[in-house]
Amino acid sequence: MKLRALAHSRTGDKGNTSNISVIAFDPANYERLRREVTAERVKTYFAGIVKGDVVRYELPKVSALNFVMTETLGGGVTRSLALDMHGKSLSSALLDLDIPEGEE
Repeated sequence: MKLRALAHSRTGDKGNTSNISVIAFDPANYERLRREVTAERVKTYFAGIVKGDVVRYELPKVSALNFVMTETLGGGVTRSLALDMHGKSLSSALLDLDIPEGEE
């Protein structure tokens, strides 16, 4: 199953750093997200664009994870010729991550 079946997402940016939040639709799925969507897995998933570190912050009271990815936006909004300079499409891309089915 795709991550998008369990969560929605939003991105932000500051310079050459992008952050992606992953928010569970149902708080009952938060532990599953914690287990499956690790910083290491996100870094591997975005290996072609994340040149720096990926740090995961856990927000259990809102059933969310926040990933901060450094050296990700080709130098930042004012320095990149990329089509998606702010990295707003990264949230949609992350929601395409495969999550094992049936493990609550």
